Amino acid sequence: MGSSTRPNSLFLSFFFFLPLLLLLCLAPVSESATDFKALVYKGCAKQAFVDPTGVYSQALSALFGSLVSQSTKAKFFKATSGSGQTNITGLFQCRGDLSNSDCYSCVSGLPILSDKLCGKTIAARVQLYGCYLLYEVAGFVQVSGMEMLYKTCGGTNVAGSGFEERRDTAFSVLESGVVSGHGFYTTSYQSMYVLAQCEGDVGDSDCGDCVKTAVQRAQVECGSSISGQVYLHKCFISYNYYPNGAPMRSTSSPGSSSSSVSSSSPSGKSQDLLIEFPARRVDFLFANSMP
Repeated sequence: MGSSTRPNSLFLSFFFFLPLLLLLCLAPVSESATDFKALVYKGCAKQAFVDPTGVYSQALSALFGSLVSQSTKAKFFKATSGSGQTNITGLFQCRGDLSNSDCYSCVSGLPILSDKLCGKTIAARVQLYGCYLLYEVAGFVQVSGMEMLYKTCGGTNVAGSGFEERRDTAFSVLESGVVSGHGFYTTSYQSMYVLAQCEGDVGDSDCGDCVKTAVQRAQVECGSSISGQVYLHKCFISYNYYPNGAPMRSTSSPGSSSSSVSSSSPSGKSQDLLIEFPARRVDFLFANSMP
C-alpha cells in the first residue's frame, strides 16, 4: 500500500512544481543590480605615459577622483586635471535611466578597471552597459564623432516578413525622440525595443545626426539580427526584438500618442530588459601617437 502511494505523491509533486519551473525558465531576464556594470568594450591607446616624475599619474588620479565624486549627482561630467602639456581631459556618462546611486556604483569602478585593462596609456575608453569613462592627454589626436568604435549583433536572425518594417519604424521614432529627449530616449514598438543616447555635451541637432548614422550602421551591419548595439564616438544605439512582446515600460514621455509605443526620456526611470551580448575586449581605433 505504501509502495503505491509514494510514486503517486512524487508524480503529483512533479506536476505541482512543473508550472513554477516553466515560469522560471520562460520569464524574461530582468536587469540585475550588476548587469549595468558588465564590460562591453575597452579601447586603449598604444602609447603609454613617459612619467619619470609621476606628474601624469598624479593628474590622472586627481581627474578620476573628480569624475567619481561628481557621479553621485550628475549623469555626465567633463573635467581637466594637470597643467600645460600634462593636462588630461576626461569625462564619464551614465545611461539616462540609471538612478544617481546606480550611476555612482557604475562609475566608481571605472578608474580601477581602466588601469587593469589599459594600464597608464595616454588615452583610454572603457564602456560598460550602464556607463563609460574616457580620458586623453593634451594634444591627443581626435577622431570624428561619427566614427564607429564598436558594434555587436545578435547571433539569431529573425525569420519571416515584417521584422525590418517594425525595426525601421522603431528607429524612426527613436531618431526624433532622442532630439526631443535632449540626448536620451527609449521606445518600444510592436515587439521592438530601442534605446539611444548621445554624449552629454552634444547639441540636439548633432545628436540627431549621430543617432541617424548609428541607425544606418545597425541596419547594414546587423541586418535581420534579433538584436544589436552600435557605438559611435559621440552616441550609441541598441535594439532588441522580443517575438513574444517587448517588456512593459514604467514611464511614457508626454509625446507618446499611440498605445503601441511607450517611451522614456531622462525625466523618468525606466526598467530596461537588455539582452546581454558577450563582453569583448576590443583594442579599437585610438590614434597611437601624439603630434
